Amino acid sequence: MNSREASARHAPRTAVTILAAGALLLAPASAQRTEPLPEELEGVGITEHLDETLPLDVRFVDDEGREVVLAEYFDGKRPVLMTVGYYRCPMLCNLVLNGAVEALSGLAWSAGDEFQMVTVSISPDETPGLAKFKKQNYLAAYGRRTAEDGWHFLTGPQESIDALTAGIGFRYRALENGREFAHPAVIFVLTPDGRVARYLYGLKHDSETVRLSLVEASDGKVGTTIDRVMLFCFHYDATVGAYAPAAMNLMRAGGALTVLLLAVSLAILWRRDARRTKTAAAAGSAR
Repeated sequence: MNSREASARHAPRTAVTILAAGALLLAPASAQRTEPLPEELEGVGITEHLDETLPLDVRFVDDEGREVVLAEYFDGKRPVLMTVGYYRCPMLCNLVLNGAVEALSGLAWSAGDEFQMVTVSISPDETPGLAKFKKQNYLAAYGRRTAEDGWHFLTGPQESIDALTAGIGFRYRALENGREFAHPAVIFVLTPDGRVARYLYGLKHDSETVRLSLVEASDGKVGTTIDRVMLFCFHYDATVGAYAPAAMNLMRAGGALTVLLLAVSLAILWRRDARRTKTAAAAGSAR
Protein backbone atom coordinates (compact mmCIF):
# COMPACT_ATOMS: atom_id res chain seq x y z
CA MET A 1 0.00 0.00 0.00
CA ASN A 2 1.48 3.39 -0.95
CA SER A 3 1.35 6.46 1.30
CA ARG A 4 -1.53 8.02 -0.61
CA GLU A 5 -3.68 4.90 -0.19
CA ALA A 6 -2.76 4.74 3.50
CA SER A 7 -3.79 8.36 3.96
CA ALA A 8 -7.07 7.74 2.17
CA ARG A 9 -7.87 4.81 4.46
CA HIS A 10 -6.75 6.79 7.51
CA ALA A 11 -8.96 9.82 6.74
CA PRO A 12 -12.35 8.23 7.55
CA ARG A 13 -11.08 7.11 10.94
CA THR A 14 -9.86 10.61 11.72
CA ALA A 15 -13.24 11.99 10.64
CA VAL A 16 -14.97 9.59 13.03
CA THR A 17 -12.77 10.83 15.87
CA ILE A 18 -13.79 14.42 15.10
CA LEU A 19 -17.44 13.38 14.93
CA ALA A 20 -17.15 11.98 18.44
CA ALA A 21 -16.52 15.49 19.72
CA GLY A 22 -19.06 17.23 17.51
CA ALA A 23 -22.00 14.89 17.66
CA LEU A 24 -21.71 13.92 21.31
CA LEU A 25 -20.41 16.95 23.10
CA LEU A 26 -20.77 20.17 21.19
CA ALA A 27 -24.49 19.73 20.57
CA PRO A 28 -27.12 20.44 23.26
CA ALA A 29 -27.70 17.62 25.74
CA SER A 30 -31.23 17.01 24.43
CA ALA A 31 -29.93 16.57 20.88
CA GLN A 32 -27.32 14.12 22.11
CA ARG A 33 -30.06 11.90 23.49
CA THR A 34 -32.50 12.02 20.57
CA GLU A 35 -30.56 12.31 17.28
CA PRO A 36 -29.32 9.03 15.79
CA LEU A 37 -25.56 8.52 15.89
CA PRO A 38 -23.27 6.94 13.30
CA GLU A 39 -22.72 3.25 13.91
CA GLU A 40 -19.09 3.89 14.85
CA LEU A 41 -20.20 6.07 17.76
CA GLU A 42 -22.72 3.71 19.33
CA GLY A 43 -21.99 3.40 23.02
CA VAL A 44 -19.59 6.36 23.02
CA GLY A 45 -20.25 9.14 25.51
CA ILE A 46 -20.41 10.02 29.19
CA THR A 47 -22.44 8.49 32.00
CA GLU A 48 -22.13 11.01 34.81
CA HIS A 49 -21.04 9.61 38.17
CA LEU A 50 -21.18 12.81 40.19
CA ASP A 51 -19.92 12.52 43.76
CA GLU A 52 -18.81 8.91 43.23
CA THR A 53 -15.30 7.89 44.23
CA LEU A 54 -12.79 6.81 41.61
CA PRO A 55 -11.07 3.41 41.91
CA LEU A 56 -8.01 4.91 43.56
CA ASP A 57 -6.21 1.58 43.92
CA VAL A 58 -5.74 1.04 40.16
CA ARG A 59 -2.15 0.98 38.92
CA PHE A 60 -0.64 2.90 36.04
CA VAL A 61 2.86 3.82 34.85
CA ASP A 62 3.84 7.49 34.85
CA ASP A 63 5.86 9.42 32.26
CA GLU A 64 9.10 8.49 34.06
CA GLY A 65 8.37 4.76 33.83
CA ARG A 66 7.46 4.48 37.52
CA GLU A 67 4.55 2.30 38.59
CA VAL A 68 2.02 4.44 40.46
CA VAL A 69 -1.32 4.08 42.17
CA LEU A 70 -3.99 6.60 41.21
CA ALA A 71 -4.41 7.56 44.87
CA GLU A 72 -0.95 9.21 44.78
CA TYR A 73 -2.44 12.22 43.01
CA PHE A 74 -5.13 12.89 45.61
CA ASP A 75 -3.65 14.49 48.73
CA GLY A 76 -6.88 15.50 50.45
CA LYS A 77 -6.09 19.20 49.94
CA ARG A 78 -5.90 20.00 46.24
CA PRO A 79 -8.47 19.22 43.53
CA VAL A 80 -7.46 17.32 40.39
CA LEU A 81 -8.22 18.00 36.74
CA MET A 82 -8.19 14.83 34.63
CA THR A 83 -8.27 14.28 30.88
CA VAL A 84 -8.63 10.88 29.24
CA GLY A 85 -7.64 10.09 25.65
CA TYR A 86 -4.63 8.63 23.88
CA TYR A 87 -1.30 10.06 22.84
CA ARG A 88 -1.38 8.98 19.19
CA CYS A 89 -4.79 10.57 18.65
CA PRO A 90 -4.66 12.42 15.31
CA MET A 91 -6.83 15.35 16.38
CA LEU A 92 -9.45 15.31 19.16
CA CYS A 93 -7.18 14.60 22.15
CA ASN A 94 -4.83 17.37 21.04
CA LEU A 95 -7.77 19.76 20.82
CA VAL A 96 -8.92 18.79 24.32
CA LEU A 97 -5.44 19.32 25.78
CA ASN A 98 -4.94 22.56 23.82
CA GLY A 99 -8.25 23.84 25.19
CA ALA A 100 -7.19 22.87 28.72
CA VAL A 101 -3.85 24.68 28.37
CA GLU A 102 -5.59 27.78 27.03
CA ALA A 103 -8.03 27.85 29.94
CA LEU A 104 -5.36 27.14 32.56
CA SER A 105 -3.08 29.81 31.12
CA GLY A 106 -5.76 32.34 32.03
CA LEU A 107 -5.54 31.40 35.73
CA ALA A 108 -3.16 32.82 38.30
CA TRP A 109 -3.12 29.32 39.82
CA SER A 110 -0.78 26.65 38.49
CA ALA A 111 -0.77 22.87 38.26
CA GLY A 112 1.47 21.63 41.03
CA ASP A 113 0.48 24.43 43.40
CA GLU A 114 -3.28 24.89 43.78
CA PHE A 115 -4.30 21.75 41.88
CA GLN A 116 -3.00 18.59 40.22
CA MET A 117 -3.43 17.62 36.56
CA VAL A 118 -3.57 14.01 35.35
CA THR A 119 -3.79 12.82 31.73
CA VAL A 120 -4.48 9.11 31.16
CA SER A 121 -4.13 7.08 27.97
CA ILE A 122 -6.92 4.65 27.02
CA SER A 123 -4.57 2.74 24.71
CA PRO A 124 -2.78 -0.12 26.50
CA ASP A 125 -0.17 -0.22 23.70
CA GLU A 126 1.17 3.26 24.43
CA THR A 127 4.42 3.55 26.38
CA PRO A 128 5.85 5.77 29.13
CA GLY A 129 8.28 7.13 26.54
CA LEU A 130 5.41 8.38 24.41
CA ALA A 131 3.73 9.80 27.52
CA LYS A 132 6.91 11.68 28.40
CA PHE A 133 7.20 13.09 24.89
CA LYS A 134 3.60 14.31 25.09
CA LYS A 135 4.18 15.80 28.53
CA GLN A 136 7.23 17.75 27.37
CA ASN A 137 5.24 19.27 24.50
CA TYR A 138 2.41 20.40 26.76
CA LEU A 139 4.67 21.64 29.54
CA ALA A 140 6.32 23.86 26.95
CA ALA A 141 2.92 25.15 25.83
CA TYR A 142 1.73 25.69 29.41
CA GLY A 143 4.92 27.40 30.53
CA ARG A 144 4.45 27.09 34.30
CA ARG A 145 7.45 26.14 36.44
CA THR A 146 5.52 24.00 38.93
CA ALA A 147 3.77 21.96 36.23
CA GLU A 148 6.73 19.57 35.91
CA ASP A 149 5.63 17.94 39.17
CA GLY A 150 1.99 18.91 38.84
CA TRP A 151 0.91 17.45 35.48
CA HIS A 152 1.21 13.68 35.14
CA PHE A 153 0.86 11.63 31.95
CA LEU A 154 -0.04 8.00 32.57
CA THR A 155 -0.23 4.74 30.62
CA GLY A 156 -1.41 1.38 31.84
CA PRO A 157 -2.81 -2.09 31.17
CA GLN A 158 -6.32 -2.65 29.87
CA GLU A 159 -7.70 -3.71 33.28
CA SER A 160 -6.59 -0.41 34.85
CA ILE A 161 -8.02 1.57 31.93
CA ASP A 162 -11.32 -0.30 32.20
CA ALA A 163 -11.55 0.31 35.96
CA LEU A 164 -10.88 4.04 35.63
CA THR A 165 -13.13 4.69 32.65
CA ALA A 166 -15.98 2.76 34.29
CA GLY A 167 -15.49 4.76 37.48
CA ILE A 168 -15.73 8.15 35.76
CA GLY A 169 -18.34 7.09 33.18
CA PHE A 170 -16.07 7.58 30.15
CA ARG A 171 -17.41 5.37 27.31
CA TYR A 172 -15.21 4.98 24.23
CA ARG A 173 -14.86 2.58 21.33
CA ALA A 174 -11.88 1.20 19.42
CA LEU A 175 -11.96 1.71 15.66
CA GLU A 176 -11.21 -0.95 13.06
CA ASN A 177 -7.43 -0.85 13.29
CA GLY A 178 -7.46 -1.08 17.09
CA ARG A 179 -5.02 1.85 17.39
CA GLU A 180 -7.53 4.70 17.22
CA PHE A 181 -10.61 5.36 19.34
CA ALA A 182 -13.87 7.24 19.18
CA HIS A 183 -14.29 9.01 22.52
CA PRO A 184 -15.87 12.07 24.14
CA ALA A 185 -14.14 15.39 24.81
CA VAL A 186 -14.38 16.27 28.49
CA ILE A 187 -12.33 17.47 31.44
CA PHE A 188 -13.08 15.78 34.76
CA VAL A 189 -12.96 17.97 37.86
CA LEU A 190 -12.19 15.77 40.88
CA THR A 191 -12.20 16.44 44.61
CA PRO A 192 -9.03 16.17 46.72
CA ASP A 193 -10.25 12.80 48.04
CA GLY A 194 -10.99 11.38 44.58
CA ARG A 195 -14.69 11.99 43.93
CA VAL A 196 -16.18 13.28 40.65
CA ALA A 197 -17.22 16.91 41.19
CA ARG A 198 -17.86 18.23 37.68
CA TYR A 199 -17.73 17.36 33.98
CA LEU A 200 -16.56 20.16 31.68
CA TYR A 201 -17.62 19.19 28.15
CA GLY A 202 -16.22 20.34 24.84
CA LEU A 203 -12.99 21.74 23.47
CA LYS A 204 -12.98 25.30 24.82
CA HIS A 205 -13.37 26.32 28.45
CA ASP A 206 -13.67 29.70 30.08
CA SER A 207 -10.90 30.26 32.64
CA GLU A 208 -13.37 31.56 35.21
CA THR A 209 -15.49 28.42 34.86
CA VAL A 210 -12.43 26.24 35.44
CA ARG A 211 -11.41 28.33 38.46
CA LEU A 212 -14.85 28.16 40.09
CA SER A 213 -14.98 24.42 39.36
CA LEU A 214 -11.71 23.98 41.23
CA VAL A 215 -12.99 26.07 44.15
CA GLU A 216 -16.19 24.02 44.25
CA ALA A 217 -14.34 20.69 44.02
CA SER A 218 -11.99 21.67 46.85
CA ASP A 219 -14.92 22.70 49.08
CA GLY A 220 -13.30 26.09 49.50
CA LYS A 221 -9.81 24.79 50.34
CA VAL A 222 -8.43 26.67 47.37
CA GLY A 223 -9.55 30.16 46.43
CA THR A 224 -10.62 33.15 48.49
CA THR A 225 -13.64 34.03 50.60
CA ILE A 226 -14.94 36.02 47.62
CA ASP A 227 -14.73 32.87 45.50
CA ARG A 228 -16.88 30.98 48.00
CA VAL A 229 -19.41 33.83 48.07
CA MET A 230 -19.54 33.72 44.26
CA LEU A 231 -20.32 30.00 44.36
CA PHE A 232 -23.23 30.77 46.67
CA CYS A 233 -24.63 33.20 44.12
CA PHE A 234 -23.84 31.13 41.01
CA HIS A 235 -24.59 27.56 39.98
CA TYR A 236 -23.12 25.44 37.19
CA ASP A 237 -25.37 25.35 34.11
CA ALA A 238 -24.51 22.17 32.20
CA THR A 239 -26.44 23.33 29.13
CA VAL A 240 -23.96 26.15 28.54
CA GLY A 241 -20.97 24.70 30.38
CA ALA A 242 -20.52 27.67 32.68
CA TYR A 243 -21.64 29.13 35.99
CA ALA A 244 -24.84 31.16 35.81
CA PRO A 245 -26.55 33.35 38.44
CA ALA A 246 -28.66 31.34 40.88
CA ALA A 247 -31.87 33.37 41.27
CA MET A 248 -32.87 31.98 44.66
CA ASN A 249 -29.41 32.39 46.14
CA LEU A 250 -29.17 35.91 44.75
CA MET A 251 -32.54 36.73 46.34
CA ARG A 252 -31.37 35.27 49.63
CA ALA A 253 -28.12 37.18 49.45
CA GLY A 254 -30.01 40.35 48.56
CA GLY A 255 -32.41 39.80 51.45
CA ALA A 256 -29.54 39.21 53.86
CA LEU A 257 -27.82 42.37 52.64
CA THR A 258 -31.06 44.34 53.08
CA VAL A 259 -31.46 43.07 56.64
CA LEU A 260 -27.81 43.91 57.37
CA LEU A 261 -28.17 47.44 56.00
CA LEU A 262 -31.40 47.92 57.95
CA ALA A 263 -29.72 46.72 61.15
CA VAL A 264 -26.78 49.09 60.58
CA SER A 265 -29.14 52.01 59.90
CA LEU A 266 -31.17 51.29 63.04
CA ALA A 267 -27.98 51.03 65.07
CA ILE A 268 -26.80 54.41 63.80
CA LEU A 269 -30.20 55.99 64.53
CA TRP A 270 -30.25 54.42 68.00
CA ARG A 271 -26.78 55.72 68.84
CA ARG A 272 -27.66 59.18 67.49
CA ASP A 273 -30.86 59.25 69.57
CA ALA A 274 -28.98 58.07 72.63
CA ARG A 275 -26.42 60.87 72.24
CA ARG A 276 -29.19 63.46 71.90
CA THR A 277 -30.92 62.16 75.01
CA LYS A 278 -27.66 62.23 76.94
CA THR A 279 -26.89 65.76 75.74
CA ALA A 280 -30.38 66.97 76.71
CA ALA A 281 -30.07 65.36 80.14
CA ALA A 282 -26.69 67.00 80.68
CA ALA A 283 -28.09 70.40 79.67
CA GLY A 284 -30.99 70.02 82.12
CA SER A 285 -28.66 69.20 84.95
CA ALA A 286 -26.56 72.30 84.20
CA ARG A 287 -29.62 74.55 84.65
